[in-house]
Amino acid sequence: MRQELLNAAVVVAALSLIGARQGQGQDATAELVARETACTETIMDRQVHLEPEIVPEIPHVPRWCALLELDKNHIHIGDCELYCEQEGHGTPLVLLHGGPGATHHYFHPAFSRAAQFAKVVYYDQRGCGVSDYEPGEGYTLDQAVDDLDMLRQRLGFERWVVLGHSYGGLVAQCYALKYPDKLAGLVLVGSSLGFGADTGPSRQREFISDQERARIREIHRDPNLSGAQSVYNAFLNGDWKRQHYCKPTADQFARIALYEWKHDNRFRSAVGGQTSWLNLRGGFDGCPIPTLIVEGKWDLTWGEKKPTVFHANHPGARLIVLDDAGHSPFASNPDEFFRVLREFVEGLPDVPAAKLAAWKEHVAAWRGKAMPESKRVVTSVGWGYRSSVKIAKAYKPEWLEELQHRSLLLRTAFALYDVKRYEEALVVFERVFEAASEKPLYQGVALVWQGHMLDLLGRRDEAVAMYQRAVDLKITGGMQHSQYRMGYAPSKYAAERLKTPFTRVENQDERE
Repeated sequence: MRQELLNAAVVVAALSLIGARQGQGQDATAELVARETACTETIMDRQVHLEPEIVPEIPHVPRWCALLELDKNHIHIGDCELYCEQEGHGTPLVLLHGGPGATHHYFHPAFSRAAQFAKVVYYDQRGCGVSDYEPGEGYTLDQAVDDLDMLRQRLGFERWVVLGHSYGGLVAQCYALKYPDKLAGLVLVGSSLGFGADTGPSRQREFISDQERARIREIHRDPNLSGAQSVYNAFLNGDWKRQHYCKPTADQFARIALYEWKHDNRFRSAVGGQTSWLNLRGGFDGCPIPTLIVEGKWDLTWGEKKPTVFHANHPGARLIVLDDAGHSPFASNPDEFFRVLREFVEGLPDVPAAKLAAWKEHVAAWRGKAMPESKRVVTSVGWGYRSSVKIAKAYKPEWLEELQHRSLLLRTAFALYDVKRYEEALVVFERVFEAASEKPLYQGVALVWQGHMLDLLGRRDEAVAMYQRAVDLKITGGMQHSQYRMGYAPSKYAAERLKTPFTRVENQDERE
């Protein structure tokens, strides 16, 4: 599904912004960049601002992509096209955006500084931004890694520096484990860990007031607002403090809402579920690839212990913690961030072949222990029908002892449901309930789907008992199953099934 990068209105707006100023062209753009990246308020100021009412109209501002001198293309990588931009010269440096579900846009205009010492490659991951919304075999981390390397090949780079930010750091780590020969260096900025750990309590509550939190909750619960309107209004009422150190300008608020959180509705739920079971602990022991970890001291996404905990899993890396910086230190403390990045890129040593070979042997052994066949099968495919067939074909009852995470078990149960193996699916949904002891929402989902299986097996009395248990949990949270085009609150939905038996719904994704 192709989306156009620029429409006529954006082009006109970009030209008016640049052309209306004295000193047109690059000087005017530089002036705009300076104005839009100036830091006039930080989370430390603890200012509270509440809009008196919802702002329905998001101001129309052009993409940075329209204002900057960039080489822009759609790159064909086999079964889809990825939107890609390049600027600068030198060592190739590819940027992996976060999310899951964000876009490359938020790297602008900060990373134009890196174009002074590297060839910067921006791109939207499959299913995000203005790249194709084509699931392929299903949106997965493994597919994202393969897409990245296919992009490298298409651009003609033998090796490159991979920089991953936030969730993009998770993709970057997985890329390093799968394609170590293609890496000149690895940079992890405010990166997701890739394993479960205690990083300490979140500090978000220290900076967002009770009034702001209440207002933000109201905004996100308003059914009349689009996704972009929700993001925009939440930011106007203080939500920017969660992941920004400096308060964005009014135009930045609009750009964030319009361009920096766009993805296929199926993408986030599919990939997000995979991040919860991943465990990269121990994978980078002995890694010889030059690695730089950059953290913002005031990154509120995790607790204060996060940099130390993360660095322990990359013992050969250099750790830099920047003051006056949050989740995106390249935006809040650009002078120091790009000084450190330039030093890293320009000082990259060659990786000794013997050390690289030894680490690859370590990774193979580590992966064999960390990824038994059951996990390899389930995590290598998506949530569509064809993926379900693959899982069901390989399924063995012994998997129940290996797939201990609720997300992996849930995916397996849905695969068995898709191919109408209801008795086996019932057993796996029972195991989902056991594995979700600390997640009432997932327990409710497990009970609902046990009821579904029992209804399909003609065991109505038992199904009613399962639905009643789900009702009794009194769960108000919601669950989405995009492959079935379903969304529901388990307890409320179960109350409906007490009156009306479940009738089969079909997997709508990738059905042959």
